[in-house]
Formats: sequence, structure tokens, C-alpha cells
Amino acid sequence: MDDPRQRSEVVKSEEEWRNQLGDERYHVLREAGTERPFSGSLLNVSEDGFYTCGACGATLFRSDAKFESHCGWPSFTHPEQQQNVRLLDDDSYGMHRTEVRCKRCDSHLGHVFDDGPAPRNTRYCINSLALEFKPD
Repeated sequence: MDDPRQRSEVVKSEEEWRNQLGDERYHVLREAGTERPFSGSLLNVSEDGFYTCGACGATLFRSDAKFESHCGWPSFTHPEQQQNVRLLDDDSYGMHRTEVRCKRCDSHLGHVFDDGPAPRNTRYCINSLALEFKPD
């Protein structure tokens, strides 16, 4: 089976991404949009498994890193594969945040904050539309 952690960078035209993803997912993943809080299909998933990039399939998070943050989006303490995420400064909307992107396809996933549970104190706040869940 092809391991998404080992695949090379994915490059597509924006038209190809739009055709693959559909309007809602395209807005989140390619235009750095955000789904409405408490509306995502993966918010309350509690099964064992892993979460992959909704655009390219790269492995991003395991279910054992997911926690209930009450913020309205799926939250994780850390990525399963650190090499599959890229962190960028985001100064949009008059505030400073750290954006989380898929390193393989450069899709927007969400943001990371320093208010998560100990010992990491990180909260990867990720859009459900940016993810696919794969049960164990």
C-alpha cells in the first residue's frame, strides 16, 4: 500500500483543485477559508483511526491526539507526522496566528495555538472540511 507520508509534493492547477474538491472544500483548503464553528462532520468523531489531508491524503493526525477543546473545530495536541505539516505566520484579520498547512500539497488546514493541554500546550484547530478520517 502506498504510504502518503512518503509521497512527493502534489502540484495541481487551481482549476484541477476546484474540480477535485468541490466548492466548500476548495474554499477551506485552497483559499484559507474556515467552516462555521460546531458545523464540521469530524468534530465529534471519537473512533480510533487517523486523519489525512482532504486534498492529497497525507497522514496528519491520529485519533489519540484529538481532544475536546470546545472551540467548535476538531482539535489535536500534535501531528502524527510533523514532516507533513508546515507552520506559517498569519497576520490576517488584524491578529497574529500560526497557520497550519499540508506540506505535501500546500493546502490550508487551520491554525495552531498555545492553549492546549499539558505537556505540549498546543491546540491544532483544524477544519473538518480539510480532513478525511480513516478508521483503524
